[in-house]
Amino acid sequence: MVNQLTYLSGFNNEHESEALPNALPKGQFCPQKINYKLYAEQFSSTAFTAPRAENRRSWTYRIRPSVTMGDFIPYENTQIKTAPQAQQPCPPNVMRWDPLPLPADISYVDFVEGLVTIGTSGDARQQTGMGIHYYSANSPMGNKVFYSSDGELLFVPQHGEMEIKTEFGKLHLSAGEIMVIPRGVRFNVIPLGGAIRGYICENYGQPFTLPERGPVGANGFANQRDFLYPTAWFEDLDTPHVIINKFCGLLYQAPLSHSPFDVVAWVGNSAPYKYKLANFNVINTVSFDHPDPSIFTVLTSPSELEGTANVDFVIFPPRWMVAENTFRPPYFHRNVMSEFMGLIKGSYDAKEKGFVPGGMSLHNCFTPHGPEASVFEAASNAELIPQKYKDTLAFMFESRFPIAPTAFALDTPLRQNDYVDCWKGLTKHFDGDI
Repeated sequence: MVNQLTYLSGFNNEHESEALPNALPKGQFCPQKINYKLYAEQFSSTAFTAPRAENRRSWTYRIRPSVTMGDFIPYENTQIKTAPQAQQPCPPNVMRWDPLPLPADISYVDFVEGLVTIGTSGDARQQTGMGIHYYSANSPMGNKVFYSSDGELLFVPQHGEMEIKTEFGKLHLSAGEIMVIPRGVRFNVIPLGGAIRGYICENYGQPFTLPERGPVGANGFANQRDFLYPTAWFEDLDTPHVIINKFCGLLYQAPLSHSPFDVVAWVGNSAPYKYKLANFNVINTVSFDHPDPSIFTVLTSPSELEGTANVDFVIFPPRWMVAENTFRPPYFHRNVMSEFMGLIKGSYDAKEKGFVPGGMSLHNCFTPHGPEASVFEAASNAELIPQKYKDTLAFMFESRFPIAPTAFALDTPLRQNDYVDCWKGLTKHFDGDI
């Protein structure tokens, strides 16, 4: 189903795939005539003149060019929001939510209908910040096709399996994996074997890439070889489809007389890709002190401030804890970055209760947070032997911008309004003695 992606950082190497022999032109990208009477169409997700190491574009060879479609008209969906959210308050309180329920068996909810926005940051029109969405579905999209003109989409599944048809081929995705669909790429989601649920980061800023390793050297973190592109696949169907486009914060629909998944071959470095989180090589302390979460960064969207991300995607996977004379859970902290967390499975070491798989939390910039009272007491008195965190997988979308919760997120009964009470048990221990 997939070919190995032999690079990722910089995206400056090309990949090619063809569903029919000799569908790819040789020696040039756009010859006067192409085998199988295909159309050549370039897909660019960066500016034409972006530096070679950051330039992302692919040539697609398709049965019909994408322009063979009708005009867009508004498509109603009040659950999807985009930054900036006009007149939407952004309180600095700590927030946490229970999981959104899976669709009931008696209802039929597809991916687009099941999308709801939890928070946003930055400004999509200025190409900064992100949108944080939650998806749940139990029904295929049928002849609906979705894409975002506002940002690339990072999928973090939490429950169930799905097949994703894209213009570049098919991908299979389940909990424990992630997928990135570039800005502008059309796709269709099909749940497999039941309902699906998970999180999406809509990255308005620079495309995700691998973080630099710095003093870690040539190995560690996520490795290029483990990222996978789809193999070219196409369908030649003359059946009506509906294109749904998220553009400047609103949804629009346009008619299409045929399937848009008609790319017979493609070559380039801008295409959907997936990654298995179990392949992440964790780097951790073997002496003392709890390291910063930046050592768990899988992907980063840089900003104009070096070392200060537009968005970081960080995971907290199974790992050994061996630090000596150290408070091992995440320490109490206030920082410039805003943190949105989700839990894929198991439990998170700083929160023993209330933060469950499928749930979410938000700690905005400079709002204090850290381990709850019971975790602090246990970690302060624990015997510091080597400890393996086994059944756990949490993640964080971290941004330099404040994250504004949506009206849905503020008002839903799934919000745990007593979340702040988990710190009430932190009492004064000071007695003036060493």
